[in-house]
Amino acid sequence: MGGLTKSCYLRLMLVLGIETTCDETAAAVVHRGADGTGDIRSNVVYSQIAEHKEFGGVVPEIAARAHVEVLDRVIMKALADAQARISDCDAIAAAAGPGLIGGVIVGLTEAKAIALAAKKKFVAVNHLEAHALSVRLTGRVDFPYLLLLASGGHTQLVLVEDVGRYRKIGGTVDDAIGEAFDKAGKMLGLGYPGGPAVEEHALAGDPQRFELPRPMFGRAEPDFSLSGLKTALRIEAEAIAPLSEQDVNDLCASFQAAVIDVIADRTRVALRKLRDTVFKPTAFVVAGGVAANKAIRAALESETARLDTPLIIPPQALCTDNGAMIAWAAAERLARGMEDKLDAAPRARWPLAEEKLIA
Repeated sequence: MGGLTKSCYLRLMLVLGIETTCDETAAAVVHRGADGTGDIRSNVVYSQIAEHKEFGGVVPEIAARAHVEVLDRVIMKALADAQARISDCDAIAAAAGPGLIGGVIVGLTEAKAIALAAKKKFVAVNHLEAHALSVRLTGRVDFPYLLLLASGGHTQLVLVEDVGRYRKIGGTVDDAIGEAFDKAGKMLGLGYPGGPAVEEHALAGDPQRFELPRPMFGRAEPDFSLSGLKTALRIEAEAIAPLSEQDVNDLCASFQAAVIDVIADRTRVALRKLRDTVFKPTAFVVAGGVAANKAIRAALESETARLDTPLIIPPQALCTDNGAMIAWAAAERLARGMEDKLDAAPRARWPLAEEKLIA
């Protein structure tokens, strides 16, 4: 952490952000105004879906190699789209974790090299913090707010008190929501990535045909568990094999309905627990790739309306992994005088919040 004062950064700021924690190679240029408003000047994402599709999931070694091959081009395009040069940027930022360590190293090393050569400030960003703060890039959201971070690798309910101040409210004890969707899709032969395929097939299915469990439903603590639901889906599928197209549609619809019920219930428990405390949230924010699921969004809109809490979801391009959220998190930190040294280490694990706020 640097020794600069906060006032040094309360000015216009241009940040290049790099993201390589999983299977997207991304770079973006983001502008932060002196009033705290954000402007995405460019946001370039290269998806590796084609490279991993035949394996049915992300292969870490292939992901790292793909990052090495395309990162320079992605950064150059991000700068070109923003009509900016490295010399125009005030800082260079990269996701330093959590994620696949090989990929993290690629992006972090590149960012350090650019910052060193160009004599720019450097910020090592927590990928989860970037998701947590992304909602503030496109609109004003006051602290504190309750965040549901739901992606392929993470499912957490976190109270976002301020930049750098996070309190865990609940989390998953096994599978993440996105992981469960992907595994369900793979189990039903829908390919990779499975999550969007499950959502699509659910549109043509009967969500009441199969009685699947709702793990943790009604529990006093706002935690998640999805491995039992996944097992129940497999048992139902095996019992009626071989599966027709309608069978697959109905299984997807029943699975998605169960996940939605669990998410709505866990959200309700968390918001009610916080409502009567000094941490009453100004809004309920959903970030991560799962936020793109339209059925989940609709259910949360209904639930938060009943609890008189605004629901805010970043634009879809900011829900999946991207460089803009990395650049913005760095800008938010720099505005508070937070800067990193070039010896910042890559981290496969990097919790956003360790201890639970409420039991």
